[in-house]
Amino acid sequence: MAIKVAVIGGGVAGLCAARYLCAKSPDVFQAVVYEQSDQIGGTWVYTDTVGKDNYGQPVHSSMYRRLRTNLPKELMMYPGLPIMEGGKTSFIKHEEVLQYLNRYAATYDLHKCIQLRTRVEFVKPIVSCHKTTWEVTVRNVEDPDATPQVLEFDAVMVCNGQFAVPNYPVIPGLETFKGKVIHSHEYRHPEDFKGQSVVVLGGGLSGCDISVDLHSYVNKIYLSHHNSNLTRTVLPSNLKQVPDVALIEEGRFVFADGQRVEADSLILSTGYLYDFPFLAPECEVVVDRKRISPLYKHVLHTKFTSLSFMGMVWSICPFHVISSQVRFAMAVLDGTVTLPSTADMNSDSQRDYEYRRNELKFPHHYAHKLGPMQFHYNKELLQMAKVDEDDDAVKPIFEELYHKTHDLRLEDMANYKTHIFELSDDLKSWEMK
Repeated sequence: MAIKVAVIGGGVAGLCAARYLCAKSPDVFQAVVYEQSDQIGGTWVYTDTVGKDNYGQPVHSSMYRRLRTNLPKELMMYPGLPIMEGGKTSFIKHEEVLQYLNRYAATYDLHKCIQLRTRVEFVKPIVSCHKTTWEVTVRNVEDPDATPQVLEFDAVMVCNGQFAVPNYPVIPGLETFKGKVIHSHEYRHPEDFKGQSVVVLGGGLSGCDISVDLHSYVNKIYLSHHNSNLTRTVLPSNLKQVPDVALIEEGRFVFADGQRVEADSLILSTGYLYDFPFLAPECEVVVDRKRISPLYKHVLHTKFTSLSFMGMVWSICPFHVISSQVRFAMAVLDGTVTLPSTADMNSDSQRDYEYRRNELKFPHHYAHKLGPMQFHYNKELLQMAKVDEDDDAVKPIFEELYHKTHDLRLEDMANYKTHIFELSDDLKSWEMK
């Protein structure tokens, strides 16, 4: 009997899940992808709109108008389908990524299993002595008064992304600041800040990219952060690195080293929160300050192993990592993988967490950060799933490119995206121009 799978979200992760699920015989897997917007692409669907969308839902996308990828397209492609969009350019525009996602869907005929304008409102386990199934309630967003559908599935893959719900920090004295305050989720156009002095809080990728996007339009940028890796990077002359904002006093920013500055606007590039409003309490999923529990290998619920989460890890090459996660979860569902006991899976997850805290000295909220660990992680998942060892997701060339891109970004934050990479046809060597 076919395994029926509900996939929540039609972005990068949901499309990847659809590709591998639909590639199997319908006697093995039957999948439905639920996407609440009117097109696929998730966060890569740019809109000038902020706040609420046409259906009264929070705008999902965090794209800004001039955004280019912070990884070269050679690191962003799904296994088996190179990104041709953008021509010879490696760091491509957001609309070119969306074009690629649409081509991916067309190449693998994914639209046949995607339901657009359909929001998942409720997911609840139905536990019997034989197995756990899932009650999934969905609603057409165009007709909120219509009776919702209640369906039953054998498995649920959560693919709703992690860049839609802003994380707002607590800043003492923020109420005294009379200027403009937005989260990077709402940033769209540098022209909106023309001639201003702007504090950008956060030294991650979005804070750095937005600072570079702003610099030719504004008078002064104060990039406030505690990212020691940025200390040697080349910066535009009007972009100054400063420590974290300690407080705002009478409208002036006070940094951790005592510096005080005046500014016209504050952009909070302070990350995002995991958000699963559709999961019933019976799902027993706990999100504690960016740590999702109980997850085995950052993917499987350790009690309800037919509930999986794709793309919740970060600091990754997402297309490769998610393709590994999807195939691992599918191999669990079809019996290819024999899992350890629930207790052993929980112990494994706790060991991973303690290694991060004690050995890597990661803070708690780095529970799902991978970075360079992603390449071993992909290999481990695919080995467990008994996938061909020559799969694109584990080829050494991509690890080399990842480290090279990381080094280029730290050397010259403003100009690293001008580089072009060319891969050999056999994916064994590369050149940079």
